[in-house]
Amino acid sequence: MHSSTFAAVAAALLLLSFMPETSEDSGKDTELWRKDVLDWRAKHALDLQKPDGWLSLAGLEWLALGANSFGGAEDNKIHVAGAPEHLGVLELKDTTVTLKEPPGGFPKDFLVAGVPAKSQALRTDLNTDKSAVHLTIGTLNLYVIRRADRFALRVKDSKSEALRNFHELKWYEPDPRYRVEAKWMPYNPAKTVTLITLAGTEDPQPVPGVAEFQLLGVTYKLEPVLETGPDRLFFILRDATSTSTTYGACRFLYTSLPSNGAAREGALTLDFNHLENPPCAYTSFSTCPLPPPGNRLQIALPVGEQRYHE
Repeated sequence: MHSSTFAAVAAALLLLSFMPETSEDSGKDTELWRKDVLDWRAKHALDLQKPDGWLSLAGLEWLALGANSFGGAEDNKIHVAGAPEHLGVLELKDTTVTLKEPPGGFPKDFLVAGVPAKSQALRTDLNTDKSAVHLTIGTLNLYVIRRADRFALRVKDSKSEALRNFHELKWYEPDPRYRVEAKWMPYNPAKTVTLITLAGTEDPQPVPGVAEFQLLGVTYKLEPVLETGPDRLFFILRDATSTSTTYGACRFLYTSLPSNGAAREGALTLDFNHLENPPCAYTSFSTCPLPPPGNRLQIALPVGEQRYHE
């Protein structure tokens, strides 16, 4: 083959490498994206229905200072439906909650962190339940949570009414127009926002930066808080659909970290098709944060999850 022929072939291959994506390629990408969205929705529904998922919530009882007896009997300060008559006593003093034996002793099948119950102080980390000590018996799973300066006994039941009566989630049709690329602008140092919860408590959270994006030709900004373990951004927001088709308080959007991490400028994908309801949309026994003022959008985002209850 002559050198001129080689040159012609090389030029043709180079030209092909720079050819724009065809409509067929674009259509395949859209179908793959749509499948990913539908797969995520299915997993979201399964997570809600886990024996210890949000639908298993069956109680939230705030502790008073001093002794708080709990169990199935009506003479307890905290009544736990379906439990033995007297499970124990939770004593709140300052910021320490201690589990103590009830009259007659702990029920024999009552476990604390997987071993037979005994009197002990219970770990209660501020505004996070990840390290909570679980008290279990039968289908019940109980643990103490701390919200600001308040403490509560959270009750989960793998046979809860919400789990038994679960029905399908409601979604908007996936819409690729609401998957946008945002500019990530970090705050150095990070600022702090105080989130108000539906339970009336306050939750200070670090805000690492702001995401700026365009949607249907208009520029908007949203501020997330930083979720750890795994690291991700957590957006709490509300839009104009909250008055009609979506949960009135807010919806949640979780994303991966920006392209260069949270501390440096970079890019971030915001796919509003992944907007999901907070736990409070399904049960009154959860404590959900409300969106900060800057995340209360006046536009409608007709994508993601709709109201669970009419």
